[in-house]
Amino acid sequence: MRRCHVNPYSLEDGTGSINVVVWRDLAERQRRELLGSRLLAVYGVLERQGEVAHLIAGQLRDMTPLLGNLMTQSRDFH
Repeated sequence: MRRCHVNPYSLEDGTGSINVVVWRDLAERQRRELLGSRLLAVYGVLERQGEVAHLIAGQLRDMTPLLGNLMTQSRDFH
């Protein structure tokens, strides 16, 4: 039996936060999209537990071409 592993990612904006859950098998199948995208669309199932929201990823799509020539940089808020 293979252990299940999950990669959790938390996203937050002015309206709240959401946890994006990417299971290992999806991360392995869509590694290029997960690690190489500057703009990533996540399709999946939304689950709520009180105030906490989880998006269980089912498909990842690289949307980077939509950025065109826009300069992007990662921001570290810590």
